Amino acid sequence: MIGGMCMSEPSHGTDVLGMRTSAVEQSDGSFTLNGAKMWITNGAVSDTELGDAFLVYARTGAPGVKASKAISLFLVEKGMPGFSLGQKIKDKCGMRASSTAELVFEDVNVPAANLVGNQGGATLCMMRNLEIERVVLAAMSVGIARRSLQAMNQYATERVAFGEPLRNFGQIQRHISDSYGEYMAGKTYLYNTAANMQLSSAGSRLDTDGVKLYCTTMGKNVADRAMQVMGGYGYCGEYAIERLWRDSKLLEIGGGTLESHQKNMTRELAGIAVMP
Repeated sequence: MIGGMCMSEPSHGTDVLGMRTSAVEQSDGSFTLNGAKMWITNGAVSDTELGDAFLVYARTGAPGVKASKAISLFLVEKGMPGFSLGQKIKDKCGMRASSTAELVFEDVNVPAANLVGNQGGATLCMMRNLEIERVVLAAMSVGIARRSLQAMNQYATERVAFGEPLRNFGQIQRHISDSYGEYMAGKTYLYNTAANMQLSSAGSRLDTDGVKLYCTTMGKNVADRAMQVMGGYGYCGEYAIERLWRDSKLLEIGGGTLESHQKNMTRELAGIAVMP
């Protein structure tokens, strides 16, 4: 089965608690789901066909209920009346192998058995899963940096200009050495954060946000330096760097923008008297 998780909406990404998709409980215990979700990974398997099953976050609280207490999670499956593919997102800058879509819910009847967990209790689950996702995206960035560094280093050794290998020139040495130092710093931060996470509970936001904040920009910068070192060859699709460079940018946006990490981290640091 092809599945996905539905959190972001056309008008609500980082402001996830502002989501408008709603699920209204009916007298028989079922829920009527209305709204739309955007940027959903695995949302479509073709231009016209949905994925198979989705975990959908929706607002179930009455007006005036605190947003963090009003979010519930539902399992919605392909074939449920009213559940449709809005559009498959095309012409993305990068991550083109990842199918992304808009999903639409119009009076979808969701059985009571498809409520995941307790009604109004999904916010903690959502935040915990975001922490895990951010570590995963940081790992993707470290991988991009590693492969970019490897390609840059090899090219600088093999390519000769003005009678010498590129790696003999100071400008190129700076690109390679800075990239290696930043890559190793990011890798160490990533492994440390992953090793110390408690997967059964939330509460690791400072470093899950921090590692993604650092590693995603680091990965993009290393890919950019690799393209600079490789010149026109790096800019062409014949080499992997062109794709890695495009893919790296999404990691600064997806799973929480850099700006959201800065906000979250500053808030968390306000309660820390002594730095770890």
